[in-house]
Formats: sequence, C-alpha cells, structure tokens
Amino acid sequence: MKIICIGRNYAEHARELNNPVPGSPVVFMKPPSALLVNNKPFYYPEFTKDLHHEVEVVLKIGKNGRHVQPEFAADYYPEIGLGIDFTARDVQQRLKDKGHPWEIAKGFDGSAVISDFVSIEECNRGAIEFELKKNGETVQHGNTKDLLFSFDDIIVYVSQFFKLQMGDLIYTGTPAGVGPVQVGDRLEGFLHTKTAVKSMFQCEIR
Repeated sequence: MKIICIGRNYAEHARELNNPVPGSPVVFMKPPSALLVNNKPFYYPEFTKDLHHEVEVVLKIGKNGRHVQPEFAADYYPEIGLGIDFTARDVQQRLKDKGHPWEIAKGFDGSAVISDFVSIEECNRGAIEFELKKNGETVQHGNTKDLLFSFDDIIVYVSQFFKLQMGDLIYTGTPAGVGPVQVGDRLEGFLHTKTAVKSMFQCEIR
C-alpha cells in the first residue's frame, strides 16, 4: 500500500509557514513503515529538536483505478479517518534551504499516525470538521470546506501519476495551527460526524 500526502492544502497553513499558496497539489509520499496504528506511543526521534504535529483527514482508497475522471472520483474513498503527519521541521528546513528532497523529515518511522476508519456517509461530505487536542487543549481545528484542493480534486490529480490501489491512504493536508510537541505530550484527534464528535486516536509522546 502507498501513503500519499498532500502538502499546503489549506491556505492559512501555507501562510503560517511562509510558503506560497500552491496552484496544484503538492504531493509527497511516506513509506508503510511510517504508519503508527492502534494508539501506540510515538517515540521522539533523536535527529530532530523541533517535531511538529499536523492533523489531517485521511482517505482510504476502496478500489483500484488510474486516470480517474472527476465524475467518478467520489467512488474511490468510501471511508475516512484521521491522522497526524509528524514533521521534523528543523530537518525539513535544512533540506529545503539546500534544494534537497525532504522525505527524511516526513517519512521516518512512526511519522504517520492513523486512526480507525468510518464511512464517509457518517460525515457531512463537503464540510468535515475535525480537531486536534494537545494535553486537552485544542491546537488545530479544521474543516474540509476550506481545502484548496478537494478530495475529488486530489483523486483526479494523483491518479494521473500513481495507480490507486485498495488500501492506499491519502493524507489530505493540515489546517493552520501546527506546532511543536514534547516528550510527555498527549495528542487526541476528533472527527465531527453527523451524530457525534468521535475521538479517533490518542497518541502519547515518549
């Protein structure tokens, strides 16, 4: 399976990092070894001193397809979850300054927290509200109505380059409010469905 990630997909997040707002999706990948499942703790890596949380809605691909046309895109993600794209911000900045790829700042072991999945029909498909709490305080609060590139846009764009396969995951971008985590912090992600606010994952930083 592939872990496909979309960067800078909320304008306010792009601005908070002094990045230009993109004209097309910014795509990068994480290896399967990046997945952190079942509310397992995250161990702070020794190669960074500035680890940031980035909470995201995650699409789970439900069928195979390539060159997906816009009118069929919604059929490819019957389930969604929440995840964290952990980022070694200091490492990323050093690599960007050199014009180098920054996969090691994004794709390291455990850097892709993932929750269980729910049917997208449980949510307001066009405006899915979600949030991240750190030590009980909300630090990120987003709504997918603010995406620069919608779920369908992402499916259409990405499938031009990579065949989508059942089980692939697409991290769709993080809203504003990213920030550092420290050993001892506790992160919890919440998804607002049509009927309830669901706790989707918990992650302790060790």
